[in-house]
Amino acid sequence: QVQLVESGGGLVQPGGSLRLSCAASESFFSFYVMSWYRQAPGKQRELVATITSSGLTNYVDSVKGRFTISRDNAKKTVYLQMNSLKPEDTAVYYCYHRAQNSWGQGTQVTVSS
Repeated sequence: QVQLVESGGGLVQPGGSLRLSCAASESFFSFYVMSWYRQAPGKQRELVATITSSGLTNYVDSVKGRFTISRDNAKKTVYLQMNSLKPEDTAVYYCYHRAQNSWGQGTQVTVSS
């Protein structure tokens, strides 16, 4: 089972930026689709962004133009750059390895003044 370790969450003011990282333990990381999800209090977990092995990306409409998912296969890490953050982006963000149905532990992002 692949291990996923997220980092980079925190408290930021509206309009600010954060970059989340997710490091994978898997040797064949570059072959697999990776995603970021988020879950706000009292809400269902939501797919935020996905990146394929070839670098194709997809985003939920609410973050398009503000968030960017990327990957560094040499470092076995996927990133989520979040700009122009809004209070409604507040949630626990999770990294997800689709092929192994494996989740990271989550990292809290709080957007508040």
